[in-house]
Amino acid sequence: MDVHNVELVMSAVAPAQYPTDGIPEIALSGRSNVGKSSLINTLINRKSYARTSSQPGKTQTLNFYNVEQKLFFVDVPGYGYAKVSKTERAKWGQMIETYLAERTSLRGVISLVDARYEPTKLDVQMVDFLHYYDIPVLVVATKSDKISRGKWNQHESIIRRSLSLTPEDDFVLFSAQDKSGKEEIWQWIESHTELGEKNGI
Repeated sequence: MDVHNVELVMSAVAPAQYPTDGIPEIALSGRSNVGKSSLINTLINRKSYARTSSQPGKTQTLNFYNVEQKLFFVDVPGYGYAKVSKTERAKWGQMIETYLAERTSLRGVISLVDARYEPTKLDVQMVDFLHYYDIPVLVVATKSDKISRGKWNQHESIIRRSLSLTPEDDFVLFSAQDKSGKEEIWQWIESHTELGEKNGI
């Protein structure tokens, strides 16, 4: 998709604050510092539109980015940051669960993991949650430029096994540095939001 116009339209913590446009939404989830903002910036062809925070766990709301009036990217608060209190983590967890389980405009979730490491317990829980609610999921392994290409298959196998992915589950290795994986991610987004049909794909 050729992106020219993007707008952060709102930050929400409850369903009453969600957009009412009815256009499809793709959520992005992952632990703090996994690279969600970098992925969003790459997809929308911006350098720093989605802010990459130097303070993990700072984002505490669901941030809705309107892309070309056709799609919302929903930046979900990062999980797993130790300095956030248990009370705050529980509050975020409920907010995220409510959105993912009940939002009718949600068409799929891009679940980010770090390509360099085995997924954490929280990564596993997130993918299990998405599978339980039958929400389409694309697992994106970020920072793939930190791994030699000769080891990509090995790392993909480790991640797939840890997350109990099937061969049918979608998986992309991505790098914000060299933009590898960007086109594959957009193809997945378009196929799950009817944008592909409108663009003649």
